[in-house]
Amino acid sequence: MIERERLTAYLNDLLQVDVFDDYGPNGLQVEGRARIARVVSGVTASLALIERAIALRADALLVHHGWFWRGEDPRIVGQKQRRLAALLGAGINLYAYHLPLDAHAELGNNAQLAARLGWEVQGRFGRDALGMIGRAPRAASVGELACALEQTLGRAPLCIGDAQRPVGRLAWCTGAAQGWIEAARAAGADTYVSGEISEPTTHFAREMDITYLACGHHASERYGVQALGARLADHFGIEHLYVELDNPA
Repeated sequence: MIERERLTAYLNDLLQVDVFDDYGPNGLQVEGRARIARVVSGVTASLALIERAIALRADALLVHHGWFWRGEDPRIVGQKQRRLAALLGAGINLYAYHLPLDAHAELGNNAQLAARLGWEVQGRFGRDALGMIGRAPRAASVGELACALEQTLGRAPLCIGDAQRPVGRLAWCTGAAQGWIEAARAAGADTYVSGEISEPTTHFAREMDITYLACGHHASERYGVQALGARLADHFGIEHLYVELDNPA
């Protein structure tokens, strides 16, 4: 068991939250009980995840997508009220780490995706150096890369480009980083992998002669919270449980 303040300080220092100008607050977003023995992690602080955390008797919930995003309606009404009421009623602490968990060189979503697929990290690109660039030595063609992504993530990526084309230099940034395709190309990438796709992405890929694979926002960002939760369990001797809630987006 660990005191909430000690856990908060450790997480904030580990993920260097002060470095990032993020779209929402990173760290402890909702205060719960003072001592923590069991952490439940998941991708997004949805009502379904909160209910699972309650059923699992969690003391803290650790997520990548938390609450209180910049520009959102600040009123505690509707779905926001139901989520917050459930969390406060159970005394569960909510920790959320967005860009810091994307960027971390070992535990981050981008680093963890690379580790699971055997990709070699050779550099960084984009805002806050979130994106990674390198090579995929196990995949000679884009088609082989797509197959590896499907086997790892459990869903087939959408491929814009020729599947027979060599992967070449590979860039990736998980989640909603499809808008970074120009930056990936400028960094020398021949193939770019992200989570989502937007209407303009197809045109940029074709016009810049770069292959694009969209493998799902949720699917590409499952691994950071798992690695972070495992680190907490190992470092503090507390319990960690990851909850997977299917999301096709």
